[in-house]
Amino acid sequence: MKRAIVSDIHGNLEALTAVLADIASIGISEIYCLGDIVGYGPNPRECVDAARRFDFCILGNHDQAALFDPEGFSQGAERAIFWTREQLENGGDTDPEVAKRWKFLCELPRTRIEGDWMYVHGSARNPLNEYVFPEDIYNSRKLERIFSIIPKYCLQGHTHVPGVFADDFSFIPSADLENNRYQMGQRKLMVNVGSVGQPRDGDSRSSYVVVHDEEVEFRRVSYDIAATAAKIRAIDSLDNTQADRLSDGR
Repeated sequence: MKRAIVSDIHGNLEALTAVLADIASIGISEIYCLGDIVGYGPNPRECVDAARRFDFCILGNHDQAALFDPEGFSQGAERAIFWTREQLENGGDTDPEVAKRWKFLCELPRTRIEGDWMYVHGSARNPLNEYVFPEDIYNSRKLERIFSIIPKYCLQGHTHVPGVFADDFSFIPSADLENNRYQMGQRKLMVNVGSVGQPRDGDSRSSYVVVHDEEVEFRRVSYDIAATAAKIRAIDSLDNTQADRLSDGR
């Protein structure tokens, strides 16, 4: 197996374009997405159209919020979702892509299991909404319950913080891995692939992973942050904070 896993695109077309170019440059054609195609960013339609060409996609909490209503979102995230919904609705019955985009989002599953591999947005226990942060290594009960559900390996996003959790309740940030690679081995693992469109680990570059059989490679890709930030600032319904944090990686 040689597969690219992306997550948390969040309507950031410049970041997604750069990541897809990087994926193509290393000869990979199979792409899985772990959700949050939309939300925060200024190009939801274009990002959904790109995701429709992926081999598989999982539903993220921002994707669900665009379909229904945001729950537990910050004011800025909520405003972005309502604006995103308007963009996805633009064109109405005169644009055939409108119905295709909604159908695609409506049919996204919450999880996928292929043998030893599980794919979710949040966690194995709560695929849509549960965050698993690095500091959860100190919450052994939480991790024990999540690992009990995982067949062997779980790939996830949601926190925008890339790295590897092992069933001994340890976490290795992707930046600390030798050559950005991790050998899967026999332990149960949770691999957070990071975020394409909103990295939050202090590195502003997009993050995604490539799975080579039982090895995971974390890849970081630079993109035109200024262009995305300018688009966000030009849209009144989007929060300038989301533009500012792009360059901070926070």
